[in-house]
Amino acid sequence: MEQSATQAVTETNDRAESAPASLRGDHRAPDRLVLQRGIFTGPSAKVSDELYAVVKGRGHRERLALRLEKGATAHTNTYFGRFAAAYWQRWTTVTEVRTTMVLDVVGKANVRLVASDIAGHRRIIQTTKVTASGPVTLSAPLDQYVDGGALWLEFDALGGDLGITELTWTSVAPERVRPVAIAICTFNRAADCAETVAALASDATVLAAIDAVYVVDQGTDLVQDRPRFQETRPIFGDKLRYIRQPNLGGAGGFTRGLYEVSSANEHADVILMDDDILCEPETVLRLNAFANSTVEPMLVGAQMLFLLNPDYLNVGAEEVHLHELKHGQKVSKALRNTSMLKKNQERRVDAGYNAWWTCLIPAEVVAEIGLPVPIFFQWDDVEYGVRARKHGFPTVTLPNAAVWHADFYWKDYDDWARYFSTRNSLIVGSLHTDLDGKAITRKLFRDLAEQLVAMQYGLVHTTLQGIEDFLEGPKILRDGGIAALAEARTSRADYAETIKHPAATPPVPSADIQIRRAGGEPSRTMLVLVKRAVNQWFGRTQHGLIGVTREDAYWWHVSLFDHVVVTDASQSGVRIRRRDKARARALLLRTIRVLRRLRDELPALQEQYRTAMPELTSRSNWERLYGLEAD
Repeated sequence: MEQSATQAVTETNDRAESAPASLRGDHRAPDRLVLQRGIFTGPSAKVSDELYAVVKGRGHRERLALRLEKGATAHTNTYFGRFAAAYWQRWTTVTEVRTTMVLDVVGKANVRLVASDIAGHRRIIQTTKVTASGPVTLSAPLDQYVDGGALWLEFDALGGDLGITELTWTSVAPERVRPVAIAICTFNRAADCAETVAALASDATVLAAIDAVYVVDQGTDLVQDRPRFQETRPIFGDKLRYIRQPNLGGAGGFTRGLYEVSSANEHADVILMDDDILCEPETVLRLNAFANSTVEPMLVGAQMLFLLNPDYLNVGAEEVHLHELKHGQKVSKALRNTSMLKKNQERRVDAGYNAWWTCLIPAEVVAEIGLPVPIFFQWDDVEYGVRARKHGFPTVTLPNAAVWHADFYWKDYDDWARYFSTRNSLIVGSLHTDLDGKAITRKLFRDLAEQLVAMQYGLVHTTLQGIEDFLEGPKILRDGGIAALAEARTSRADYAETIKHPAATPPVPSADIQIRRAGGEPSRTMLVLVKRAVNQWFGRTQHGLIGVTREDAYWWHVSLFDHVVVTDASQSGVRIRRRDKARARALLLRTIRVLRRLRDELPALQEQYRTAMPELTSRSNWERLYGLEAD
């Protein structure tokens, strides 16, 4: 029988009062701190082994061991094999790094510690010829890598087989190692979440390094009911905490983790982690080691590799352009959508924030700036990173530490989530900069006009809905987004082009669909937009049923027609767009009215949101949303 929200909250309170014993204090550090380990194969067969080590000749891999046959060579100048020297020199107290391994040598072998610089030039730091089995240690100062460069190892099996085990990169340890907990937020991805939890339990070293795992379940398909979760649960002992609560989005789920951990130990760090990732457990160890070594507290984020294209990096580091309401902007010189089998990130690039697919939040940040804003999801991680930086806590997106997350470009832009993206971008912009009302309304009008001529009427409605609710002021955040979610999703049903249909059986005659490919992007897009709008208004469009692929679905191409079958970005179906002059006119008038209000009221609204910020982010407000107020 499904629990009620009240029952779930009551059970949660009981658990929170008995936090894991390991979370209650700092830990004495070992003689040397393990910064990363030598990993030779990934957590899934989907992942290329060459993200970990490249072998030429015959070799045999295990997770933490590599065996080379005579004549084979190997190197760790790979995504997960490299040591990000530039980041460690720039941000941490580490001045020298040692790499230690145990070798099983038949005959003789060569081992080299190698470095690159900002341009990727290779240079040998130290080399040793090995003729007997046993431990080997090489070391390098971190003194020439501020703007870029990394370290790695190279192996030659010369006289016979060469076995490599217990490979670690270490530094002098701090006096104490801070406790760390992982908080996973989930909503109806029970199977994925159970696998993520199991991945953390699969690595004994990682499991020993973390003090607690909080699973915050906001769904109806419960993680606790999955056999995989039940099988894994005993491995954690008392470290695993399972919490149920109403759906308050990613903001509400991740904040619950921050809330619970800081309640148990105000000196504990928290690693926020998505439920639907393919988890590389080694990433947890690397983030935690980095956070324990920084000169000052800072947010330490993992990079994101694509789940469907596992060797591709999403972006090396991101920043936000608040004045333009744009997040996810690539930092200059950062890699983006790049195969990490073909290219390495040599330059150090500094992030403006890190998304919460996996990101460590130091205890000092929570103590200083409070909890996130209850904006449900979208821009919550951006806002927290921007706010942290304003209080002196920067963000680093650490190369060679990553998880795999669903590729963003497989999700269609025309989605109910656009409501939160629009509304929350205005909220975050209002909180942290002085938005120019004229510039913002011009930008939004241009975006909405493009959507109108592309016959995306539901998308225009969803975007306007976000702006309209922003105009309501901070009171719109009173329930944490529950009502807004329901309205954003249900109101789109009135717009036929928001519905996805099977590609093989669209609600139009398949034989009548004629494919039209797009040419190059026009050079004078504003003039083209005006022309397309006029032609759409007067019906001077190409008639007939036109098919357009996802890669060609630009507004300036789709707007040439009046009845279009467009492939959904998910590649799982199609959407049907049809010119509707009456609907376009109504939405245009609504757009003008809403944007005029936004331009006029923006200064006052910015002040309202800023005034409400302390209360919105307070523990008492989140306790109210969670139903945890004292009786």
